Amino acid sequence: MRRGFARAEYEARLSLAQARMDAAGLGALLLTTEPEIRYFSGFLTRFWESPSRPWFLIVPLSGKPIAVIPSIGAALMAQTWIEDIRVWPAPDPADDGVSLLAATLREVGGPVGVPSGAESVLRMPLASYEAVKSASGLTFTHDHGITAGLRAVKSEAEIAKIAHACAIANRAFDRVPEIAREGRALSAVFRDFQRLLLEEGADLVAYIAGGAGPDGYGDVISPASDAPLVRGDVLMLDTGAVWDGYFCDFDRNFAVGAASGNAGLAHAQLAEAVQAGLEAARPGALACDVYAAMAAITGAGEGAGRLGHGLGMQLTEGLSLIPQDRTQLAAGMVITLEPGVTTGPGTIMVAEEDIVIREGGAHRLTRFAGAALPVV
Repeated sequence: MRRGFARAEYEARLSLAQARMDAAGLGALLLTTEPEIRYFSGFLTRFWESPSRPWFLIVPLSGKPIAVIPSIGAALMAQTWIEDIRVWPAPDPADDGVSLLAATLREVGGPVGVPSGAESVLRMPLASYEAVKSASGLTFTHDHGITAGLRAVKSEAEIAKIAHACAIANRAFDRVPEIAREGRALSAVFRDFQRLLLEEGADLVAYIAGGAGPDGYGDVISPASDAPLVRGDVLMLDTGAVWDGYFCDFDRNFAVGAASGNAGLAHAQLAEAVQAGLEAARPGALACDVYAAMAAITGAGEGAGRLGHGLGMQLTEGLSLIPQDRTQLAAGMVITLEPGVTTGPGTIMVAEEDIVIREGGAHRLTRFAGAALPVV
């Protein structure tokens, strides 16, 4: 499968953004985070793990985006479709891109929209941001949800990358019997599962979590302990594996040695809930509708938390499947279905699958787990 995107992909994103900017009365968008900058530029690097340097991309009302970045990134940015690349030697404690960014924004003109909704982050020192606003002399405001709205609806090329990441993880999950058995430490299983994901083609395993215990586990975010797997345990592995900058996010449950009747019933109930969520996830439906369809099967109350979320360039992005989220689903959205059930005092089981919304209804991106709890 081809890495990256054709130039037309970025041109389409820019055209949609500029049309919405014009309608909102914005002269520019100022983007500071990895997914926002990558969405409009194609700039893909793990160097974002270093917090020492800020990075900026300006989307003007007309013309192509302008990169204002540390000089260390100039060569890589030049491999994207971005042509106007302005750099400074960073980090510079006295002026870490502030003057250059302010001058570029003055040239482009405002008002300047900055993503300011849910999940938005300003990835630069607050003092620098205030200095840029002052030095530019422009009006700064929110971006009217333009960036998040565009990212929520994926192109076919984006969907294909997510599907490819899902296929990689599907193959790795098929191989879990190679690494998980009674007596093996959970930490060893985690390490080996990451190895399987890489062997099957993942670029990196950005997220892995899970748990193990009789009839379920206590939570779904813990790191692995060195405790050995015990016969009758339920083992859960959850991965956010990445291919070409796009995530999958789903889990699988396994019984160690033999499945208890309680765990088997819970697994079947989760499969039923996932199917209900799949059938409810249609264009025009609301995020809360999909939540309600799954909650009706699992009996989840409002204290259960969300039962799924948006997925794409980030492990979780955009909408949440909660009673309060009235986001309307549209064709091209990729979401997870993540129902959970209580299996005993302090124990739960959770299922998670990835789907894409299509005009005729949702399609599966993961190979859904069946009703029967597999045994390793």
